[in-house]
Amino acid sequence: MNTVFDFDPRLMQAAEAAEQDAAARFAEIDRISQHGTAKVLHALQKNRVSAACFAGANGYGYDDLGRDTLDKVWADVFHTEDALVRHHFVSGTHALSTALFGVLRPGDTLLSVTGSPYDTLEEVIGIRGEGNGSLRDFGVHYAQVDLTAEGRPDFEAMPAAIKGVRVVYLQRSRGYSLRPALTVADIRKIAEITRQVNPDAAIMVDNCYGEFVDYDEPTDAGADLIIGSLIKNPGGGIAQTGGYIAGRKDLVEQCSYRLTCVGMGKEVGCSLTQCREMYLGLFLAPEIVANARKTGEFAASLFRRLGFECLPPAGQTAGDIITVLALRSPEAMEAFCAGIQAGSPVDAYVTPEAWDMPGYESRVIMAAGTFTGGASIELSADGPMREPFAVYLQGGLTYGSGKIGVLKAAQTMLDRKILTL
Repeated sequence: MNTVFDFDPRLMQAAEAAEQDAAARFAEIDRISQHGTAKVLHALQKNRVSAACFAGANGYGYDDLGRDTLDKVWADVFHTEDALVRHHFVSGTHALSTALFGVLRPGDTLLSVTGSPYDTLEEVIGIRGEGNGSLRDFGVHYAQVDLTAEGRPDFEAMPAAIKGVRVVYLQRSRGYSLRPALTVADIRKIAEITRQVNPDAAIMVDNCYGEFVDYDEPTDAGADLIIGSLIKNPGGGIAQTGGYIAGRKDLVEQCSYRLTCVGMGKEVGCSLTQCREMYLGLFLAPEIVANARKTGEFAASLFRRLGFECLPPAGQTAGDIITVLALRSPEAMEAFCAGIQAGSPVDAYVTPEAWDMPGYESRVIMAAGTFTGGASIELSADGPMREPFAVYLQGGLTYGSGKIGVLKAAQTMLDRKILTL
């Protein structure tokens, strides 16, 4: 590797030690990946997936075999009654918005039990902006249970808040915060509390970045709906666009009415030429997620040795594929992202700059030299240019390329004299 990229020998020595530190975690990640692969393979076989499922359909999409079979496969993988997997979802936020508008009605209350939601959902809910067709504009109330000082769910405050609400909303990943991502065990505990005090509430989980990270999924732990993006974990780096909603059949149906129209729902919406990529992406997803997790674990191990705080700390159980590196300054963020970009297979020659990204309150810097635009299952790093000046590293289609990207980031920081060895 060093004969090609000419990394500093001291950096390579630190990298070798970091890999040795991560060996036990790598082995556990591989075991989880093998379990996920078994689930996906079994679902593909059970539902008799054939080449005919890849042909797609056009027009209205009536009787689209590939689309309908994929929904069944997805439901089996995630142990749910039904699923809505569509290339029509333009992002994870779109899928989440569809689910929220599909399930909630005027007068209902949406309760976030994981503190403030991700930036892009603020306008959807109506926390920010007005008169734009948000949930608030349609008479849906919003409340939240703030996290504890340690960034953990406040289980003690939940019972009183959950009474009488329609949707209990959980964001599994940390978003642009330093709080830990939720584990499946956390989700199970929240589901148990919800069932005790409000059995009629729908438990909805933003599962972005969390698929195939653990042996179980939120729907194994009591969630009624999970929602995510196909250009993150479950698309396996192959799906070109799309998202999914999976869970209780009645709730999925309500969401499908929001995506298309009432009375038609899942029966329409042609798959065009997207089926093969969505099937293949799901098949590869457990292995691809394992590569992304190994990349993150290596980065945490290496940057801990270089003197930076990383979340989750190296060796700790993760709830998603994201590793946060607290770099302490905007210059360090710029150097790290420049290195990640330089280590990418696409657009490696460009230099990322912070910009006013749609849906975000602060300027965001993003390194993403990806085959699919914005695909964060591919190696990328981004973060808002504000305190604590942290970058959020995720993805890596292969561990080898992910490792090189992380080393490029460290080398760039070294070249710019932001870190010393």
